[in-house]
Amino acid sequence: MTEMLSKEEFRTQMEEAIKGRHSQAAPFSVAWAEGKLQRKHFARWAENHYHYVGPFADYLGYIYGNTSDKFEEAKDFLLQNMYEEEISDVRHTDLLIRFAEACGTTADRVKDDNNMLPTTRGLQSWCYALAMREHFVVASAALIVGLESQVPAIYKKQLPPLLDKYGFSEEEAEFFSLHIVSDEIHGERGFQIVLDHADTPELQQRCLKVIRDGAAMRWAYMDGLYRAYVQPDVESTVTA
Repeated sequence: MTEMLSKEEFRTQMEEAIKGRHSQAAPFSVAWAEGKLQRKHFARWAENHYHYVGPFADYLGYIYGNTSDKFEEAKDFLLQNMYEEEISDVRHTDLLIRFAEACGTTADRVKDDNNMLPTTRGLQSWCYALAMREHFVVASAALIVGLESQVPAIYKKQLPPLLDKYGFSEEEAEFFSLHIVSDEIHGERGFQIVLDHADTPELQQRCLKVIRDGAAMRWAYMDGLYRAYVQPDVESTVTA
């Protein structure tokens, strides 16, 4: 029978569950950081990314609804996270659309879910399923630890080339600078919720599994973008 992990060991295992499939190492992310993409590639990324992160407050709302009132600090965090996504200062998806328009696409194209790849739809559906059906601590592990906590490390590598190599302004790239700060805070608070409330060996193991699954789902989403939009251009260049 699996024994209860200490908080220190549980934290280590959660971090290790992400590392093997961290999306900062996905081919699309690497090509981005190395300055190998074009604005049309960023446009296609934005048209997909909107449908993953756009409903994030909805995912959190389902988790909130599944969280007992006795876990007040967890519910307060989920509310704060939803507030920051939607109505605090500026809606995060509005910043994403601003970036998308700077890449040459339109708000209408970004919002049209017909422009989603199947891998993007798969990630979105997985997020909804976990948020709606799982124990709140397991869903928090999946979405906040497995997915959201990855963002600062990814964007810290992607923001400098946006400004220095690709020629975007700081205003056009505000979506990324904002999330480097906000998601570092959200990710850490997500870790603390899971550490505090995964209070049985079974819950701990379920959390570790969905964190691994979340990292794999985000990698598959990024891999789908690379295969659909970047790889054909790379192969045509090699052939030429």
